[in-house]
Amino acid sequence: MPTVLVILAEGCEEIEVVTPVDVLRRAGATVTLAALAEGIHVTGRNGVTMHTDTPLTAVENREFDCVLLPGGPGVKHLRADPRVRNLVLRQHAAGRWIAAICAAPTVLHDAGLLAGRRFTAHPSVAGELPTLLGERTVTDGLIVTSRGAGTALDFGLLLVEKLFSAESAREIGGSICV
Repeated sequence: MPTVLVILAEGCEEIEVVTPVDVLRRAGATVTLAALAEGIHVTGRNGVTMHTDTPLTAVENREFDCVLLPGGPGVKHLRADPRVRNLVLRQHAAGRWIAAICAAPTVLHDAGLLAGRRFTAHPSVAGELPTLLGERTVTDGLIVTSRGAGTALDFGLLLVEKLFSAESAREIGGSICV
């Protein structure tokens, strides 16, 4: 089964964590939630405290089929942490999936991974990413991006399609009445 690492920083957008994780787990993915800071609890932008599986330090050198970066105000912490940059660069060099939603594509931009690619992101970061598209989700190569909380279900189902199959995504979408 595909493995997915989701990195949670204080202030992350809760919907952008829970929705894709739920959909990926329904498909059978092994999803690891990792707290950027030490400890295993992360509080999102709306005060929801999430219990992660591990701190990032315990898994940052493991290989995953996909690395997923949620957005929200917590993206500033992802951008400031060199481990995240190194992780996405290693993921890219190894030819494995990278997924970013909302403001998180700025992390990929900082790492130089969006140059010459099609991508989308939250309109709030359009000043930094002027070539972003207005589409709900965009796939270019092994990079999947999405606009924000309102597109989290589309994002999750697209990841199921890429990591499993279009049929799996249709089945899960049907079972949750999409």
